[in-house]
Amino acid sequence: MDPAGVFATSFAKDQALIRTRKQAITLLLFIMAMFSLPFMADARVVAVMTSMLITAVVVIGLQINTGMAGQINMGQAAFMGVGAYATALFSSKLTLPFWIAMPLGGVAAALFGLIFGLAAVRIKGFYLALTTIAAQILFHFLVLNLPQSWLGGSNGITLEPAKWFGFVINTDISIYYFCLVVATIMIAGAYGVARSRHGRAFSAVRDDDVASGMMGINVVRTKALAFLLGSFYAGIGGGLWAYYVRFVAIDQFTLIQSIWFIAMIIVGGMGSVTGALVGVFVIRFSQETITSIGPSLVANFSFLSGDMVFAAMNIFLGGIIAGFLIFEPRGLMHRWDIIKRSYRMWPYPY
Repeated sequence: MDPAGVFATSFAKDQALIRTRKQAITLLLFIMAMFSLPFMADARVVAVMTSMLITAVVVIGLQINTGMAGQINMGQAAFMGVGAYATALFSSKLTLPFWIAMPLGGVAAALFGLIFGLAAVRIKGFYLALTTIAAQILFHFLVLNLPQSWLGGSNGITLEPAKWFGFVINTDISIYYFCLVVATIMIAGAYGVARSRHGRAFSAVRDDDVASGMMGINVVRTKALAFLLGSFYAGIGGGLWAYYVRFVAIDQFTLIQSIWFIAMIIVGGMGSVTGALVGVFVIRFSQETITSIGPSLVANFSFLSGDMVFAAMNIFLGGIIAGFLIFEPRGLMHRWDIIKRSYRMWPYPY
């Protein structure tokens, strides 16, 4: 948050993430807290944070695709699954190291997403959403119907833990640091994309693709690039998931999961990388809170069952999403921006 009186004097400074020394110190303290988390929290918290980091990579890709470029994507879980399966195949069948298998998995997901990105050239809105749902269905169909020796069919694929110069990444703490480093790199890349000419082209196409084309923006290439980048992020997230659980199965990547990814960017705020991170934290924290108190509710109230608690969790979270769509459709980051502007102009609210 910039204090009153601090203003950018150039475009580069206006686009900078860190403008003051206090912001730099705050970011450094946050990074230090994230790296010291395993020594201050129990194993469950570390596992939840690891899951959040993986989800954050996937949701940021969806933010690039849907939030920045305005291309509705309801098949992000399928692109994540393609990355997970490709990473598992490269690791188990070809015995490639993780630092080669994961990028290749991301490329495989990007190519799969590009196929549906080309469809976005001629259609948009509701019809584009149906097309991306088709990606989800096609992914499940291919995995279950191709020869079992290829993708494992319904049995899935098991892979060995990642290794780095002889060090095996197979403990909760080592996997957490592994996901933290990869997520940090991907988040930094997303901020770079948002502040580049590609990010500005994404925003222009999102707001009005016809006007963007008249201004000289290649709309076809921009839409395809948005799907390419978004799917690549999903593939990297899928590779992290594959090394995290060391088992990849088709039921891990469902349409419901894609809907939750969309819910996260709705809650956090469309078009903001930080909003994607906030949305992941809010939704996952709500899910974990309800999951934690569920057993105690079942034990104390005899008329409740585990299925009822699970249904209540989905109803509650669905109500949160509906509330945001009605009362705060631009997400939490929009409200935060309003608070920042009010702070900068105080005591002159006009």
